[in-house]
Amino acid sequence: MNMSNSVDNSLSNDSYDALVLAAKATLRRIASEFTPAVFASSLAAEDMVLTDLILRAELPIGIFTLETGRLPAETLNVIDRIKEIYDYDVALYRPEPAAVGAYVQQKGLNAFYESIALRRECCHIRKIEPLGRALAGNKAWVTGQRRSQSSTRAALDVQEQDDAHGMAKFNPLADWSEQDVWHYIRSNNVPYNALHDKGYPSIGCEPCTRAIQPGEDVRAGRWWWEAPDTKECGLHVVDGKLVRIKPVSAQ
Repeated sequence: MNMSNSVDNSLSNDSYDALVLAAKATLRRIASEFTPAVFASSLAAEDMVLTDLILRAELPIGIFTLETGRLPAETLNVIDRIKEIYDYDVALYRPEPAAVGAYVQQKGLNAFYESIALRRECCHIRKIEPLGRALAGNKAWVTGQRRSQSSTRAALDVQEQDDAHGMAKFNPLADWSEQDVWHYIRSNNVPYNALHDKGYPSIGCEPCTRAIQPGEDVRAGRWWWEAPDTKECGLHVVDGKLVRIKPVSAQ
């Protein structure tokens, strides 16, 4: 299934334009009121929309990605495309080699298939710890999360207070649908991960991501061996639990 072509052409121009304007306004407010701020990009479709919005407007919001050491080649290629098209170097945050080595030696390279606890430990080493370093010293961080992505994100707000990291957290595309995302990408010639054309709407580490079938939840291909309510790596949880971060009303 080609995700980039699975777009509903019946989108309302007025509602779509309003979403774009709202996302732009949110990003401008972040740049104005929450500097320094950073955008945590997974290099997936939603995040390429935000990358385009940030870099086209030349907003002072840094962009980084968590280079876990197990990302697909197609994902890494997106970094090169951003440099080529926008002349921008995405900052890469990698896990501590000693922690990765200890996990692999003691538990095995692919031990994350054995239990949720082992999977979350791997995610902590490869994602959570590097995220902490990437967010340090900032007043806010931005994500490409959307409510319609999964049941675990249904209550997502555009602005939240992330007490775990002691800063504001923004999800400018919270209201966007999959169709809105792809409409923006096609309309603005935004580069995207080639795996989206192979049935991957949500893309993480290579061994933990598969293509989905028509009708499946967009995050069904992430940690597909687990129950839907456990499918978070920990980047958006507090103390190991999926706790809704406190919403903040936009000023």
